[in-house]
Amino acid sequence: MQTMSDLNEKKRVVVAMSGGVDSSLAAVLMVEAGFDVIGITIKTYDYEDVGGNDGRDSSCCSLDGINLARSIAAQFKFPHYVFDFTMTFKSEVIDGFVSEYLAGRTPNPCVICNRKIKWEHLLEKAKSLGADHVCTGHYAGVRFEPSTGRYVLSKGKDDGKDQSYALYGLTQESLSMTEFPLSGMTKKEVRELSAKYRLASSVKPESYEICFVADNNYARFLRDAVPGLDTKISNGDIVFKGKVVGKHDGYAFYTIGQRKGLGISYQTPLYVKWIDPLRNVVEVDTDETLYSTVLLAERVNFVKYERVPEDKIFSGKIRYKDPGAGCRVKNLGDDRIEVRFLSPRRAVTPGQSVVIYEGNDVIAGGIISRIVE
Repeated sequence: MQTMSDLNEKKRVVVAMSGGVDSSLAAVLMVEAGFDVIGITIKTYDYEDVGGNDGRDSSCCSLDGINLARSIAAQFKFPHYVFDFTMTFKSEVIDGFVSEYLAGRTPNPCVICNRKIKWEHLLEKAKSLGADHVCTGHYAGVRFEPSTGRYVLSKGKDDGKDQSYALYGLTQESLSMTEFPLSGMTKKEVRELSAKYRLASSVKPESYEICFVADNNYARFLRDAVPGLDTKISNGDIVFKGKVVGKHDGYAFYTIGQRKGLGISYQTPLYVKWIDPLRNVVEVDTDETLYSTVLLAERVNFVKYERVPEDKIFSGKIRYKDPGAGCRVKNLGDDRIEVRFLSPRRAVTPGQSVVIYEGNDVIAGGIISRIVE
């Protein structure tokens, strides 16, 4: 496993600091280990551009977060810089988020942000500052595997906070230049140690919404982002087994498995089963029809191996809080895989990610493109 002593040979390290308790403690631990630490906070959006400011301003990379990160840097006497990534973030993350919803899919922007913004672009800044490693406060682990010559991403110690699912897109180059000081810690331990260091962020509440949708209102965000969206997609049909049973507010405002907010009445509960943007139709059905066993994934990043071994049973997660389920994987070429679960999974959702694990190690992950059966 990559250790502090390994990194100490390359003394300078850039720590990505959101102002939260995790990244703050990660920075302090690197200082305590004797590294030449540079703290960086990235500005990813402006409220006037994304809307939804509910007055809390507590999401990562917010003004509150920047000020907290700066105070930690001052407390432990290391430099801190703020870099404006708003243009890059918009083109790489926000625009993709909008286009995925308009395509009838449910995206996970954190996956794209981690790979493109918090690593690839941040690594460029780190190199310009004379550092060739970055450190973050994610709950995950990384190690070098000599037998394969590859860097392996693994789960963190705290199962409830493990973030490896959202980090599967990190390239081998990014993993080779990464340190996760919190990999062997639980959230409780992080809070306790942060309090001992008297970090202002130790009592900061966690933020669960997507950072640029601070009010957690995706419909509002999409309406703001796409002028005239209601006119374009509202008043489409809600269809149950070929029969129109209602009208929807806009197909982009629904997701697979959704029950609440459909505005229809039926003798049995109905759920969103499929979204057809071309016909402006939301298809609904009963719960038992939401289960499937085979999916296709695209834009796959292979982590532990160059390709997924096809003669083994792995564990596959289809969403962040999914505990995982047994599956087999078939490589399809062109960074695509077929994942066949041993038992049916509920509400497999195109646009979300499927991540394949071998024990605690991430084998590969990609974007769910289609449900086969």
